[in-house]
Amino acid sequence: MSLTPWVLGLAGLTSAAALLRLWQRRDRAYQDAASVARAYDRWTEDALLENLWGDHVHLGHYGSPPGPRDFRAAKVDLVHALVRWSHLDALPPGSRVLDVGCGIGGSARILARDYGFTVLGISISAAQVARATALTTPELAGQCRFAVMDALALELPDGGFDGVWSVEAGPHMPDKQRYADELLRVLGPGGRLAVADWNQRDAADGAPTPLERWVVRQLLNQWAHPAFSSIRSLRANLEASPYAAGLRVETDDWTTATLPSWLDSIAEGVRRPGAVLGLGPAAVLQGVREIPTLLLMDWAFRRGLMQFGVFRGCKGG
Repeated sequence: MSLTPWVLGLAGLTSAAALLRLWQRRDRAYQDAASVARAYDRWTEDALLENLWGDHVHLGHYGSPPGPRDFRAAKVDLVHALVRWSHLDALPPGSRVLDVGCGIGGSARILARDYGFTVLGISISAAQVARATALTTPELAGQCRFAVMDALALELPDGGFDGVWSVEAGPHMPDKQRYADELLRVLGPGGRLAVADWNQRDAADGAPTPLERWVVRQLLNQWAHPAFSSIRSLRANLEASPYAAGLRVETDDWTTATLPSWLDSIAEGVRRPGAVLGLGPAAVLQGVREIPTLLLMDWAFRRGLMQFGVFRGCKGG
């Protein structure tokens, strides 16, 4: 009998075991704000996400009902969809908008270029802020700038912005109430709020099963998240804020429209192999390391364990 199938099988099991050990490393479990900054510094400096996904790290919007869409184009569509849904486009050109958790500035540049806003993007990652600044053209530099700042302690005056924008930053916040308070503290009278968040199913809608608890723990530990809000609980945080006078918060669930993003995130590596291979073996290994978490995210959103919540409000309106 040939030993070749046995040898190949053993090699496959060994490789799978090595990948599992790599993925289960807890070096990205949330510890404090600095651990989030370190994670995003590494993701930015290795250039993998930018090469693979472009200058938007967030999910894409595939329409309602969702249809085939280029992954990078869908990310741009999400920005415009959230602007329209939140009525941020009701603000006149020149309005001051704060982008909380700006990544490498993709959304901030769209808000400045396409809507004429004066945008300040903030991130806890110095590497992200440096890259966002470098990617901003001289034509936009006067109305789109970036700064290193903690979203839970914004070094900004009360009521200093006409719009506040925050996409997929909430899961990194250990104190959800303080996050809501800071978003609303810097929003001026008549200002527009636009938030998108990865949310866990509310306990009132069904307690997680043991398997679901394990999945949530992986999603938290792998990407430096302390906890997920539910749509209901984050809305309650916004409404309970001492800065919420006159604010009526509305929410929606965009899970269906954004769901293709997770598998597309992986498929981009097949569509654009040079984006990964050109960065060398370490980037390939890093890309492979992300696949189990992306698959778990897809599973969790398909089951209703996770939801893509959006939140809007007009302060004093």
